[in-house]
Amino acid sequence: MGIRTLRQFYVGGQIENLLEIMRAGRELKGLVKSKQSLADYPAYSPVFSLQEILLNIREWNQLEGHNKVNSVAFSPDRKMLAVGSDGSIKLWNLTTGKEIASLTTGNKSEINSVMFSPDGTTLASASEDTTIKLWNVAKGKEITSLTGHEESVQSVVFSPDGTTLASGSKDTTIKLWNVAKGKEITSLTGHEESVQSVVFSPDGKTLASASWDKTIKLWNVATGKKIASLTGHQINVDSVAFSLDGTTLASASSDGSIKLWNLATGKEIASLTGHEESVQSVVFSPDGKTLASASWDKTIKLWNVLTGKDIPSLTGHQDYVYSVAFSPDGKMLASGSGDSTIKLWNVLTGKEITSLIGHQTRVESVVFSPDGKTLASASLDNSIKLWNVATGKETVSLTGHRQTVESVVFSPDGKTLASASSDKTIKLWNVATGKETASLTGHQETVGSVVFSPDGKTLASASVDKTIKLWNVTTGKETASLAGHQGYVYSVAFSPDGKTLASGSRDKTIKLWNVTTGKEIYSLTGHQEGGRSVTFSPDGKTLASASWDKTIKLWNVATGKEIASLTGHQDWVSSVVFSPDGKTLASGSGDKTIKLWSLDLDDLLAQGCNYLKDYLATRDELRQEICPNK
Repeated sequence: MGIRTLRQFYVGGQIENLLEIMRAGRELKGLVKSKQSLADYPAYSPVFSLQEILLNIREWNQLEGHNKVNSVAFSPDRKMLAVGSDGSIKLWNLTTGKEIASLTTGNKSEINSVMFSPDGTTLASASEDTTIKLWNVAKGKEITSLTGHEESVQSVVFSPDGTTLASGSKDTTIKLWNVAKGKEITSLTGHEESVQSVVFSPDGKTLASASWDKTIKLWNVATGKKIASLTGHQINVDSVAFSLDGTTLASASSDGSIKLWNLATGKEIASLTGHEESVQSVVFSPDGKTLASASWDKTIKLWNVLTGKDIPSLTGHQDYVYSVAFSPDGKMLASGSGDSTIKLWNVLTGKEITSLIGHQTRVESVVFSPDGKTLASASLDNSIKLWNVATGKETVSLTGHRQTVESVVFSPDGKTLASASSDKTIKLWNVATGKETASLTGHQETVGSVVFSPDGKTLASASVDKTIKLWNVTTGKETASLAGHQGYVYSVAFSPDGKTLASGSRDKTIKLWNVTTGKEIYSLTGHQEGGRSVTFSPDGKTLASASWDKTIKLWNVATGKEIASLTGHQDWVSSVVFSPDGKTLASGSGDKTIKLWSLDLDDLLAQGCNYLKDYLATRDELRQEICPNK
């Protein structure tokens, strides 16, 4: 169900598909035990489909009650919505979702456009009967009727200061009116077909118009001259609206889609789909966070403009992110970047705490000590640095490697640090003294990754020479060499019980090894490029792998089967790590971002209920089914 619903989500009916996947999530929740491992779930798709929908959904609510909806407008205080239909205008209370009043024109001519004045006291309506009417909102009475257009008036809008009214008509003209006098100021010509929508920019200096000639035109209000013509729609453009900051334009078309445009570049930003018939009107709320659209499919859709974002991302690095690590308590994340800095992040807020500066070039690896008080970093500058997490100060710099230090890791007791280098060696360091205690040799090429077993007695290393070596930490002697990969081995990780080793390679495979016998258990295939990083979940039942193919894959360790493929990064994924509680996955990428992925079904269901609270407010029976505890 999850995959099918996800496909439908991108075609249309966003709220309907969120409700369907929430039902599937509820059913799945009833089948799993408290704290059951993700790898043991009877189905995975509802978890990941729910996450993707929540991260991409924009539709917020639906108001029902019209035969055909032509136009919508928010009141300035966002407490009311005006909706134009056939011969009437309905006013809705947005808090309750209830109808407040119905304004009638006296004939059955369709109301093509409605708009509140900036102070909210006056409503303007444009009609098929060629007139524009001004209404007293409080009394629900008509104030005056403006005439001058030769054909149906399709759109009407107030200037930001409320002194001027603009109207677009089927007669291909746009007229500007003096509101106080009810007189025409000027007429703008240039469109070749009906002008369906007009809107002022927030500063009142520019007017945008949408036409059946498939173009959007921008006009200088003071001079009445055309500034630009935006093209891209293949069918009639029926409505246009500026964002609050004036940088984005929304347009609605007869093809049922809504497009967002960047006015600085003239490029399309997004296409919102969900309506089943022509979209006649679109408008931003006063705070710029919500977009309302009215359609001939008899629905009004409310879209959350801000939540069209990708997976929550931590941004701030100026170059590739090579490594990420959670603190032992899971509250902090460290990241190492090609910009030579290490950043510490608050996981809950996604905010940067501090930036550690000291390395001369790229930071390849970062890791917290078991007590969370110290951070170790490895760099292309051949050095390893230890940092006081509380103060952000460097405490010591360990030197000895002759080339890039690719990876660092603390022993489970925090007393020893192991480092892997391009100089083909692995070094062991006494954390307290900063002194080198041993240098392990045996690899024929760069050693890219090193990790301690959970008991601290064994060290595993991965190399460009295509092998994985196991070392006795006490003696510094090699105990085994695991061969089988056909390309560079980039990363190794022990399972929490120390019995299994995972490795990621340039040969596009992830391998699981029996540590005791040195034998390969599974070879996991699915990545289209090399596996850059591997990590086990805290319970050892799930493995995550990061790849040059821009994806992260989750695997069931017991069966070797792929659970899910997480997409969202725009460049190769360099590092991946589970939070200590296993509910969150962090990934670092060449796109300079760190992403946090939720793997907790309860959390995702709670997010879904929170998102749907306005929609469910007037649908008690549905609320009890989908969100029974809300």
